[in-house]
Amino acid sequence: MNPDIALVLGVIFLALAVPSLLSAFSESRPPRAAMIMIVLAGGAIYFAITSRPGGYAIADIPEAFVRVIGMILN
Repeated sequence: MNPDIALVLGVIFLALAVPSLLSAFSESRPPRAAMIMIVLAGGAIYFAITSRPGGYAIADIPEAFVRVIGMILN
């Protein structure tokens, strides 16, 4: 898997986990789905950082999104 794709998927999973986490806490139920999403996000981001030579900086994340969208559209 391309490290850019893994990074983008990890960031998307993390963004989707936040509303699920808030919803679970507001309804006083265990945040199982949110925790699964956070673990998946962490694994994908870890894979992306370790498999790309030099890793990623915070400024590289928007560029990775552009590259992945370009791969999808092209």
